[in-house]
Amino acid sequence: MSKTNCWEFRKCGRAPGGERAKEVGICPATTEARLNGIHGGTNGGRSCWAVAGTFCFGEPQGTFANKLNNCMDCGFFWLVYEEEEDFVPSVGAMLIGS
Repeated sequence: MSKTNCWEFRKCGRAPGGERAKEVGICPATTEARLNGIHGGTNGGRSCWAVAGTFCFGEPQGTFANKLNNCMDCGFFWLVYEEEEDFVPSVGAMLIGS
C-alpha cells in the first residue's frame, strides 16, 4: 500500500510536473532522495519537516529548527505521526538544510 506524501496531502501542485511547479518552483521535499523511504514516503514526502525550503501555509520555510513549530500545526505532520509506529520528527534534520 502506497502512503500519502505531503504534496499529495496538501495538494500544493509543487511536485515535478505539478500545476504550480513552474510558478512557485518544485518543492525540495519531492526531490530529496536522502530521505527516500523514510516513513514509507517518496524522497522527502513523509519527512518534509526535515527539508529546508518547503512551503508551509504558503510561505517558504527555513531549516528544521526554524520550521518545526509551523510543522506541528500541519495536519500532515500529525497524519504521519499517527500512521508510523517508529515516528521520529527529527529524521534527517542533521543532514538536510542544516
